[in-house]
Amino acid sequence: MDIEQRLAELGIELPASPTPVASYVPVKIAGNIAYVAGQIARVDGENVHPGRLGSEVSVEQGQEAARLCALQALAALREALGGFDRLKGIAKVEVFVASEPGFTDQPAVANGASDLLAELMGEAGVHARAAVGVVELPLGASVEVVVTAEIG
Repeated sequence: MDIEQRLAELGIELPASPTPVASYVPVKIAGNIAYVAGQIARVDGENVHPGRLGSEVSVEQGQEAARLCALQALAALREALGGFDRLKGIAKVEVFVASEPGFTDQPAVANGASDLLAELMGEAGVHARAAVGVVELPLGASVEVVVTAEIG
């Protein structure tokens, strides 16, 4: 699995590793597990598709935000690990979706992150997952993605 090569093949450039906006670290390594802090979709310091799914944000926009969150998580992993050589796979992805009452398409939104990881990493990118609807997310984000990875 050569993630850098796959990114190049797909014409995808990873964003800069995200800077924490509060008191936490982007990645915490414990044994052979790397825990990536929750990522919200931001470009140049601005939220991408802020708001709630089911009103201001469409499922497609939510998927785009989830995809960007997954790319940011990979950027954080690359920086913490000094590259992708130690990355064995993605164990779990948790996707939190700011949702209006009655909105039940959280799994479809989460596919934005899941599909990207599988596309980039093949079987190593296939993971367990939770897709959860919440009332609010930090900074008005529509989606937040948390990644747990296995490393060597």
